[in-house]
Amino acid sequence: MRTTTAGLRYAKALFSLALDERATGLVCDQLEMLNGFLTESSELRRALLTPLHPASERKAVLNKLADRADLSPLLRNFILYLIDQRRLIDMSGIAEEFNRLVDDEEGRMSAEVTTATPLDSAHEERLREALSRRTGREVRLEIKVDASLIGGAVAKVGDLVFDGSLRTQLDTLRTHLMKGS
Repeated sequence: MRTTTAGLRYAKALFSLALDERATGLVCDQLEMLNGFLTESSELRRALLTPLHPASERKAVLNKLADRADLSPLLRNFILYLIDQRRLIDMSGIAEEFNRLVDDEEGRMSAEVTTATPLDSAHEERLREALSRRTGREVRLEIKVDASLIGGAVAKVGDLVFDGSLRTQLDTLRTHLMKGS
């Protein structure tokens, strides 16, 4: 999901508050859990995101959820504020950006890896180590499978793209043959 400008600002504000409380890890985990609840439950999404419900009703639903999930006071207050500002709709982007800020703070980065077939744990670890050496940072892999790659993998780490897919190699070969090079 693409994060809105407002979502970026809210994520940075939450990150700053969590950093002050030395609770970035806790808030990150709870934010991910809460975002998962919203993603998985259409009923919860309707209850919290529908502007036809008064803010007081949406806050009551959030408070019940926060009690059951044992959310930190910081995250509870932040989500209540998002309800007041009608920005809970940006929750997915806020969670994504908050996670990226925590990774930056802790010297990690995420790599989106698309492979033609699922990787076993040994290949995953070798790929993670290779990307970590290349970037100089600890890398966390987010792996997707796309059979249209035919073989190989494509890794996006920050602004870098490593394309070792068979599809790209075949396209390059086709281009060279067509040009006569």
